[in-house]
Amino acid sequence: MDKKTLIPLLAMAVLFLAVEIGALLLSLPVQASGVVAFEDPTSLENPVMFILILLVFTGILLVLIKYDTKKVFIRAIIGLSLFFTFVYIFAAIVYATIGATDIANIAIFVLSVLATALLYKYPEWYVIDALGILMSAGVASIFGVSLDVLPVVILLILLAVYDAIAVYKTKHMITLAEGVMDLKTPILFVIPKRRDYSFIKEGIGKLGEGGERSAFIIGMGDLIMPSILVVSANVFLKGAKLGGIINLPALGAIIGSLAGLCVLMHFVMSGKPQAGLPPLNGGTILGFLVGLAAMTLMG
Repeated sequence: MDKKTLIPLLAMAVLFLAVEIGALLLSLPVQASGVVAFEDPTSLENPVMFILILLVFTGILLVLIKYDTKKVFIRAIIGLSLFFTFVYIFAAIVYATIGATDIANIAIFVLSVLATALLYKYPEWYVIDALGILMSAGVASIFGVSLDVLPVVILLILLAVYDAIAVYKTKHMITLAEGVMDLKTPILFVIPKRRDYSFIKEGIGKLGEGGERSAFIIGMGDLIMPSILVVSANVFLKGAKLGGIINLPALGAIIGSLAGLCVLMHFVMSGKPQAGLPPLNGGTILGFLVGLAAMTLMG
């Protein structure tokens, strides 16, 4: 593997670590602020509800990609989704810092507007990736503190199966990804292969020298889902924490997710679209189970 390919792959691993560590750090203010996605973290209905909402949202986007020729509604839906996601994340941080006051609400609104506007007005790859880390870590943290370990494991298994079907069987996930990339919508992580690469000027579809794309891309969901288990394991499983920060099951989940990323990258190098969640979620779950076994043995 040459340097041109190795550096972006290492950068992708750094992104994974940044999101997972960020999610762990944000779990403290999220818990303190009381921002949750589900009222009952132990309910096994939660993964089903998550999947149903995902299917509805995906269906709406696919219909709009087919019939909304100017893509106005797609931009609006994604823009509003980004805005409200930032609202929840900044609410957790601000409420935990200064409490739920009028000033806090104004700060949350202003920060959310600025973050969303920056993504749309200047969607350069480093802006997308930086705010993507915050967004992905925040979402993973909120769902991680809202779901106990068993519902999370069930959710990750269901999503891995769904992703495999959507990419290899129905292929509608490929259609969705291409539609989103054509719009240069900032909901994907972008890892350039060249120093002079510009997402604003080139997007993802433009091919560089030798017929290769100028950047790797990976969906934010591929980083969020493994991180949910990392947070959930750290919050809901009681046991000694290394350095007072992370327990063995959560650490095992992080290591497993990186192993899954290595497997995924092996297949990605073939140049064909790949379902990310089967190896990523699978590696995360296996790493979690190894960490859980180690913590149990250690008492």
